[in-house]
Amino acid sequence: MFRISGKRIMSGLCIFSILSVVFTVIVNYKVQRYAETKIYNNIDSVPYRPVGLLLGTIPINRDGDPNAYFTSRIDTAAKLYHAGKVDTIIASGDNHIRDYDEPLAMRDSLMAHGVPENRIVLDYAGFRTLDSVVRAKKVFGSDYLVIISQADHCARALYLADANAMDAVAISAPVETGFLVRIRLTLREWLARDKMMLDIYIGKQPHFL
Repeated sequence: MFRISGKRIMSGLCIFSILSVVFTVIVNYKVQRYAETKIYNNIDSVPYRPVGLLLGTIPINRDGDPNAYFTSRIDTAAKLYHAGKVDTIIASGDNHIRDYDEPLAMRDSLMAHGVPENRIVLDYAGFRTLDSVVRAKKVFGSDYLVIISQADHCARALYLADANAMDAVAISAPVETGFLVRIRLTLREWLARDKMMLDIYIGKQPHFL
């Protein structure tokens, strides 16, 4: 009976780990290189697009406090609309259970910032960034977008938009975070980009289309 030695298992794991690190480095380089000229920090510099795609996140964090990422995205989206950079905002988020409704929370917050209700479109099936971006094109017919989120997230969304033949730019919603939080979110984003690249390769589609 064929038996695999512990040394071979360890060698295999080491090779797999090295390849995973190399893959992650290459993916992140490609994403950052593509997005670096398409992410704006100043609203006045953002080119006009008919639609803004506001990517969802939880409005209240685990401690019961307002989520700074949510608040910053709403503030940035509202300023973008009032500056005439977009005509309509797609609020795309998760609503997989009745008591969790990101799109509705985004709509209410945008309206509180002076964005008219008839200028807000709700996408209740933005479960993932891939879903939000692809659905913006295939469900809502939007090929020209301004994506609204934090910079790292914007880069991934822009790469997805390009893979789906969309003309998109992005505005970074600024958030100040502590060093440890920033490290954790960066690592999570790197892994999310790895998964995104695999999703693109296999042609993965949104959960609902």
